[in-house]
Amino acid sequence: MRRVRHEPGGDGKGLVVEEVPVPEPGPGEVLVRCEAVGVTLPTVRKLREGAGPVTLGGEVAGVVAAVGDGVTGFAVGDRVTGLCFSHAYAELAVVHEKMASLIPERATAVDAVALVRSGLVARGAFEAGRPRPGDAVLVTAAAGAVGTLALRNAKAGGASRVVAAVGSADKAEFVRSLGADEVVLYEDESWGAPVDVVVDGVGGELLGPAVRALAPGGRLVAFSSGGGTVDAFELLVRSASVVGFQMAAVARDRPEVYARWRNELWEFHREGTLRPRVHAEIPLIEAARAHEVIASRRNLGKVVLRP
Repeated sequence: MRRVRHEPGGDGKGLVVEEVPVPEPGPGEVLVRCEAVGVTLPTVRKLREGAGPVTLGGEVAGVVAAVGDGVTGFAVGDRVTGLCFSHAYAELAVVHEKMASLIPERATAVDAVALVRSGLVARGAFEAGRPRPGDAVLVTAAAGAVGTLALRNAKAGGASRVVAAVGSADKAEFVRSLGADEVVLYEDESWGAPVDVVVDGVGGELLGPAVRALAPGGRLVAFSSGGGTVDAFELLVRSASVVGFQMAAVARDRPEVYARWRNELWEFHREGTLRPRVHAEIPLIEAARAHEVIASRRNLGKVVLRP
């Protein structure tokens, strides 16, 4: 089978297509014949910022080709989606059954990789900010896969004002179409009237303006892999707080919440009230091009690889 592997290079784009044997699922694992693979900003960042090789994990969707010992919830032929922590950029990938779920009949594999992980992160990060009806909410990386769904959560959660923060003016119309009441650019000197909750998927240098955008008592939710430093004095003068959010921790420590959120996502999809936005579907062997789209922040929604 074909698989994309990372070889460290000076430009961080060292993605190599190789032929490898088909992996065998271990105990509690399923082997998925991939129809769609999601590309994420954290993975792209790891490649460009790390010195060593990076394992290309991520969300996959397809059909179960084999099951390992002890698997009872899935059978060969089932359509599933889930997180693969080893080699996701492949024609066949191994997923632990605890990280897998069935794809409803009306949904496609592309729907699944665009909706499940990004939707769960958007939902969890939004709730970590303890939103109250009538709060004003600001979402960074609002045109990305998670950001587009976070905008929807803010609107559905009764936010009085939803602000989309993006890197370029050409994304303004797109995020307004998703429900944003206002649009600000990262480079703007001010991000407008203060907000009660900031859902930040960028980190780094944006943490400063994100904190300064908070109203007294406001909450900043940091869920990105971008790192960064928060000025404690800025929090002090606003009586504001920062909370970190990680989806893997919810899946590991609160599986019942993880399952409930996932089921709700599919129900919203079935009702037609939640549709993931897909920027591009790119052949697996052109993974480097998909990474370039993400790295340049040109994407409006999810970028998906198609084996």
